[in-house]
Amino acid sequence: MALPKRRHSYSRTHKRRAHDALTPPSLTLCPECGEPKEPHRLCAGCGKYRGRTVFSLDVDVK
Repeated sequence: MALPKRRHSYSRTHKRRAHDALTPPSLTLCPECGEPKEPHRLCAGCGKYRGRTVFSLDVDVK
């Protein structure tokens, strides 16, 4: 098994890890209710996607 001859420097290690940061999810506002939602996803506030009602939130769950 290959082993490194010398330890990697602090700058070399951090150059490699420069692309490992997580990016926050992009959010858009729902045109129907104005609640933030992810693009190309169903709105959790009003239950609509692209102007069409996918599911109704008016039903009471018992």
